[in-house]
Amino acid sequence: MNSSRHVRVPAAGRAADIDRQALWVVSERALPAIVRSCVSCRSTRHRPTGKIRVNANHKLLDVWLLICCVLCGRTSKVPVHERVTVRTLDNERLLMFENNDPAVVRQLAMDATLAHRAGHQLDWTGTWRLDTDLPFYDLQRADAAPLEVIVRFELPAPVRVGKLLTAGLGLSRSALRGMVDSGRIRLPLPVTARAREDFRFLVVAAPMSAGRA
Repeated sequence: MNSSRHVRVPAAGRAADIDRQALWVVSERALPAIVRSCVSCRSTRHRPTGKIRVNANHKLLDVWLLICCVLCGRTSKVPVHERVTVRTLDNERLLMFENNDPAVVRQLAMDATLAHRAGHQLDWTGTWRLDTDLPFYDLQRADAAPLEVIVRFELPAPVRVGKLLTAGLGLSRSALRGMVDSGRIRLPLPVTARAREDFRFLVVAAPMSAGRA
């Protein structure tokens, strides 16, 4: 389950025809599990140890992210750079590797390109929560003020758009689908898509019926 807490909406950037604006943040709860077989037990789940190993052989470098099995604790290595020349890495980056910089460990642990190259997968289960600052009002009201929602990602977790909206708006899946199909909710991508980058969407008033116009 995703918990919600309030976050502040930036004052700038509101369109002239939008009466309300809200900010949703996909916040980080944990790093994704690294899924690969452990050579010592049957587990397939690993976590970063927080350390990076750098091995220098003359002018060639090897850099590994160290991970450990969550079941037996065995440490193994994920190759980040193999047999590269010292000139390949700038001094600042190399120092960050040598000092086990937490920001670099976090970046490598979430790097989908590195995961593909190293032959493991990332399990994002339980890694995120949705923090909202939604102006609560009845979405079913025909005169509800137009609302723009800004969705920002603090981590590149692939989250289904429909799951974000049902959690943030407090709607059932059928109610959400009805609002999307009727044009009440206007999305820049399909409701079934998985998003991992910032996007915006609109919630607009229901059209007036002929009898009420």
